[in-house]
Amino acid sequence: MNGPDRYAVIGHPVQHSRSPFIHARFAAQCGHALTYATIDATPGQFESVARGFFADGGKGLNVTLPHKEAAARLADTLTPRAGLAGAVNVLAVRNDGSLLGDNTDGSGLVSDLVRNHGIVLAGARILLLGAGGAARGIIAPLLEHNPAELVIVNRRRDRARELSARFAKLGVLHAMGYDELQADAFDLVINATASSLTGELPPLPPGIVDSHSICYDLAYARDATAFTRWAEQRGCDRAYMGLGMLVEQAAECFLLWRGVRPDTSAVLSELALQK
Repeated sequence: MNGPDRYAVIGHPVQHSRSPFIHARFAAQCGHALTYATIDATPGQFESVARGFFADGGKGLNVTLPHKEAAARLADTLTPRAGLAGAVNVLAVRNDGSLLGDNTDGSGLVSDLVRNHGIVLAGARILLLGAGGAARGIIAPLLEHNPAELVIVNRRRDRARELSARFAKLGVLHAMGYDELQADAFDLVINATASSLTGELPPLPPGIVDSHSICYDLAYARDATAFTRWAEQRGCDRAYMGLGMLVEQAAECFLLWRGVRPDTSAVLSELALQK
């Protein structure tokens, strides 16, 4: 007799992930039998560990830092949004045994910003910190809401410019290094770097936020992250962590894997009570 379908999240580090809790709640809500684990794999281990998981009967993987670009290379087929991003946060086994790669990060972020927090993106000046796999998945969905501009800033200026060129047809984009960033307040500042995982910050001038700015960290923790603390200390209007994004993108992953999109509101409420 076959056991329940197996899923997991793979990253490094990954022990902090709330994904097992979220998918357990989704499964219970939808009446599905499945298991969901965490897999810690270094960049050098990612491909062999991921292939081993699927060879052993695994049905799907969520992919988190730092493996999202490697996951795009691993997939046999990419959805259009994953292909545009060049990054994958979810892998699924198709009926023929091949791997489909998708990216639900952007739709999850926009759902959290717009629906859960009531943030208006149209006409906004947005600053995106970072140009890695996490940033790649959110640029196109943000641009679909017609912000006035989206500025990508990164330690390696060439990486920011590569992303700006990649998405140039979708909206008004600018790219620069941190040394070029002017003290001019943005409406929305999104931290897509891995700095919060280590308690560090990119080199940010204080003037990029003011009392009207909203700040959002894609990372999350039980307490405030280094970035949200920085934002609050500089008097921003609101600062959020990425737990809502995590839940919303997870619901899209569940839909890909199981054919039904769970309701996210109950899970968001449960997570809020766990702080």
